[in-house]
Amino acid sequence: MKLLRREFLQLAAGAIAVPALSAVAAAQAYPDRPARIISGYPPGGISDTYARLMAQWLSQQLGQQFIVENRPGAGGNLAAEAVAKSAPDGYTLLQTTSADAWNATLYQNLSFNIVRDFSPIATMSRGSGLLVVNPSLPVQSVPELITYAKNNPGKVTMASAGVGSAPHMFWELFRTKTGVDMVHVPYRGGGPAVVDLLAGQVQAYFGTFPSTIEQVRAGKLRALAVTSPTRAAVLPDVPAMAEFLPGFEASIYVGLAAPRGTPAAIIDKLGATLSRALDDAAITRRIAEFGDAPLRLSPAAFTKLVADETEKWAEVIRAGHIKAE
Repeated sequence: MKLLRREFLQLAAGAIAVPALSAVAAAQAYPDRPARIISGYPPGGISDTYARLMAQWLSQQLGQQFIVENRPGAGGNLAAEAVAKSAPDGYTLLQTTSADAWNATLYQNLSFNIVRDFSPIATMSRGSGLLVVNPSLPVQSVPELITYAKNNPGKVTMASAGVGSAPHMFWELFRTKTGVDMVHVPYRGGGPAVVDLLAGQVQAYFGTFPSTIEQVRAGKLRALAVTSPTRAAVLPDVPAMAEFLPGFEASIYVGLAAPRGTPAAIIDKLGATLSRALDDAAITRRIAEFGDAPLRLSPAAFTKLVADETEKWAEVIRAGHIKAE
């Protein structure tokens, strides 16, 4: 009986070891064919550029082609849904951003859950916003803007790139922190919003650095604050919003995720490979050109960030009774 028991234990141990060895072997062989990175944004924009940076780096490092496939629509949800429903084998990946975190509450009846149905792999960057105003608005600082808006309720217009866009979310966070009453004017994209802001048709805007920094440098727009916790190196004289509103932080992360169930060994391999990109001067220089900062997070740390951001923006969206149009 002791011999039979010993043989049984040996067989059981072997049975357990086989899947583990298979997973390791699969990770070592991965990738053995082209893979796709699905982006929820159209070609040519910053998000698309980031997707192509990641795809190019992974292709160079892993010896297989990583192809960017653009599936814009529904604020990025079409891309996320496609990846959530794909095979968890590492060959269909999602370029994920902060928008996926706030979409979880902004959109009703999604067929996927960004926290439950994805395995975050690695981050590439984190970018903050820039609160700018038309120089005709008689304010020089965030406290002055708050005072002016409270003394002129309903008269200050705050542009956004559309309901659910980053400028809108940043404004909503600002509104919940200050109680300021401004008129939200949503546009179909950041470009038209900036055009009308320059023309004085609207007065304030939480823009991205690429869309506003040159106008700030030229004196065509006045920068009041950055939304990162600390000042930005590219605009060191512009204070952080947190200097006036302690704890204020609003940013957009960019990273890569896979469908839940993708083998951990493949997640770790992709994560380590993408992390090395941030040691490359050409890539960090490109990130800096966007006014963003490199963000290096492990799969575990990225998973926590997604959960934290989803919870944070859910509170803001519910407080503002915001629904996607």
